[in-house]
Amino acid sequence: MNLEKGGTKAVVETASTEISELQRLSASLAGRAPHEILARAVERFPRITFATGFGVEGCALIDVIARHNLRIHLFTLDTGLLFPETMSLWRRLEERYKVTIRAVRSERSVSEQATQFGDRLWERAPDLCCGMRKVAPLKNELAHFDAWVSAIRRDQTGERSSASVVEWDAKFALVKVSPLASWSSADVWSYVRSNDVPFNPLHERGYPSIGCMPCTSPVFPGEDPRAGRWRGLERKECGIHTRFERPQLPSSRKERPGNVRVG
Repeated sequence: MNLEKGGTKAVVETASTEISELQRLSASLAGRAPHEILARAVERFPRITFATGFGVEGCALIDVIARHNLRIHLFTLDTGLLFPETMSLWRRLEERYKVTIRAVRSERSVSEQATQFGDRLWERAPDLCCGMRKVAPLKNELAHFDAWVSAIRRDQTGERSSASVVEWDAKFALVKVSPLASWSSADVWSYVRSNDVPFNPLHERGYPSIGCMPCTSPVFPGEDPRAGRWRGLERKECGIHTRFERPQLPSSRKERPGNVRVG
């Protein structure tokens, strides 16, 4: 989405028009299958990427992307704190679908972060830790694209309950596509089982939501599915899917150097 040159009023009017177009596109795709949503997104936004966290929803979308040969760049945020099971799943998905899921990392390694901010920062300042290991690297990576795919569902958290299939992401200043927004957990698992999609074995050991190893614990019967994320703290999001109160205006994207490997 590019803005026309001109004064502030022209910029605001152009941004409003483009966001209205996204709303119309989202409405036209409501209720459509994920592969149809993604195919339309690829057509409308050729520079599009998928940031997977290797949750079961992300695995399902990787299957959709590969199965329908959709030209969507794949990457993951390698925080340096992922479960061994997650790392193994990463390799398994690449082998199964013959794709490259590129690693995007923080400017600081975990040890460098500990040297500067102290050991186990995630226990003392989780927002700062997530900001450096997840949000900042994601923002830098998304600056090279016009749209990104998210695996979020509306029923996961209150913050995600208003997610649209297609919308302007003010936090990262690009289009956000959520093809599973209206799906339930049962819908996802039905797809995964029916198509023999690889998934993290931790899901069968009491981990419905899996993030970094030190900040993820098993969930007990009757608990919220995300109760195991940052247990004991009043947070259910790392900051990636939170929204700004005052949205930024769309802007032109930076070109990514070199060729992009697509799944």
